[in-house]
Amino acid sequence: MGKAVGRWDFEWVYNEQPHTWRRKEILAKYPEIKSLMGHDPQLKWIVSGMVLTQLLACYMVHELSWKWVLFWAYAFGGCINHSLTLAIHDISHNVAFGTKKARWNRWFAMFANLPIGLPYSASFKKYHIDHHRYLGGDGLDVDIPTDLEGWFFCTPARKVLWLFLQPLFYALRPLIVNPKPVTRLEMLNAVVQFVVDIIIYYFWGLKPIVYLISGSILCMGLHPISGHFIAEHYMFTKGHETYSYYGPLNLITFNVGYHMEHHDFPSIPGSKLPEVKRIAAEYYDSLPQHTSWMRVLWDFVFDDTIGPYARVKRQYKLGKKE
Repeated sequence: MGKAVGRWDFEWVYNEQPHTWRRKEILAKYPEIKSLMGHDPQLKWIVSGMVLTQLLACYMVHELSWKWVLFWAYAFGGCINHSLTLAIHDISHNVAFGTKKARWNRWFAMFANLPIGLPYSASFKKYHIDHHRYLGGDGLDVDIPTDLEGWFFCTPARKVLWLFLQPLFYALRPLIVNPKPVTRLEMLNAVVQFVVDIIIYYFWGLKPIVYLISGSILCMGLHPISGHFIAEHYMFTKGHETYSYYGPLNLITFNVGYHMEHHDFPSIPGSKLPEVKRIAAEYYDSLPQHTSWMRVLWDFVFDDTIGPYARVKRQYKLGKKE
């Protein structure tokens, strides 16, 4: 468990991200894909059901012993909360109510945020735009680990620890790599979140709060669903920086596994991404893909060639306005 990985730097490239030219090619060949863009009318109902399920769970766990609170947080509540973070990901692309009702999407994302226990949605939206626009961008894409992470988490044991601490790194990394001023939307997100937390605490005590927050942290760390964090952009095949997964866990993660398709067409809701792959199959079938998020986690830990440094990076020249 003490052998270090073989990478000591990121994979630096000097070309543009592949999603830009592939999007143009696919749209030129299959213009009907444009009809898939827009909002998903079912998304708001699915998310609302998940939020209400978690509020019901808060009532049900408030009299359980602590060990069962933590058990259900990991086995049940955390899975829903992780799925809600991926719903927020979809909502950040304005697919809940459409681009003409962008503010409604921001408010609904805050509603989806409530069971997570900590404010998340507004900050995610602010940085996720850069992840798409500047994929792999040095100092711009905060999805990429820091040099310190790449240098230190280089053995199987340390990589397991890194996976466990992923929520912490995702929260702190933007403040180090690409700090931005706090927005009014982020402040509103925090106020709404903590008011709801206080209300839950007032009626049912501390256990539901621990159930919600611990579930979010545990299931965004070392958990099978969290395999998508690694599967999406870590370089398992040299030269390829985005990967899709077409397995059954897409059913509970808003099709986040269709990640090449998502980066090619971020304005298409997750529910319609399988249709993108069906229409333009020749563009995706031959590309490297993952068949198991559990296998992704296993390979990440025990493959010496894969670690936090196994990411494609590039420099972007920004204009003064950017």
